[in-house]
Amino acid sequence: MGAIGRVDSVWRYPVKSMRGEQLAEIFAAFAGVWGDRLFAFKSSATPVGFPYLTGREAHEMLLYRPRFRHPEKAEKPANLAEAEQLSPILNPVAADPGELALDVVTPSGEVLAIDDPALLRQLASRAGGGHSLILLRSERAMTDCRPISLFSLQTARELGKEVGSVLDKRRFRANVYMDLGTAGGFSENALVGRKLRIGPKVVISVLERDPRCQMITLDPDTAVPNPEVLRNVARGHEGAAGVYGAMLAEGLIRAGDAVEVLD
Repeated sequence: MGAIGRVDSVWRYPVKSMRGEQLAEIFAAFAGVWGDRLFAFKSSATPVGFPYLTGREAHEMLLYRPRFRHPEKAEKPANLAEAEQLSPILNPVAADPGELALDVVTPSGEVLAIDDPALLRQLASRAGGGHSLILLRSERAMTDCRPISLFSLQTARELGKEVGSVLDKRRFRANVYMDLGTAGGFSENALVGRKLRIGPKVVISVLERDPRCQMITLDPDTAVPNPEVLRNVARGHEGAAGVYGAMLAEGLIRAGDAVEVLD
């Protein structure tokens, strides 16, 4: 089938449910995007099967801005270039925890370390009573379902038309936003079960459509909910928008990279 579009932008979300960051490139690893959903907050008041505090319980979590203390070290594995020179299939080393040290800028502009008890107290207060929080850190991205998410600009535009307003693509919290050219909205649904090459090296198996929740109702700049967005996805699109995938070949994905269907 060949090229179907290009990468519009790439994103990661260092803390689950907090604001994401747009990067020039991301390292798509088997366990997820490097530095993506590295931290999360476990709550005593959420279900055991999904124990995280998220924007569902505390909308204002979206207004907290994580930032790595050493952004140049947090972009990709430290020995990636050297490993690729030896062999294109060598796995690079895992990050030293200090390379991924993180601070969070609160909505008021205060800067707190990710493990500062004051941050836990703030978040618990925003969620309301009953939430006792514990910080979680994982080498594997703590995504809801699959290691990487993809979403087309065309789908964002289509949903905006359906609800009668322009929808910021950031509502959908994807790792890779694709521009599929003249394709219509939700055309990425047809990629389920197929393999994509993105850029020169990354190969992704598209596994399933992305089932949506209350998070897409929240404006990424204000955290004000618009319930019609989720209602529309539920009524008209079987509750799903965008797709999930898993990496078959690791590597860097950059804005502007070609998106190709391999089979």
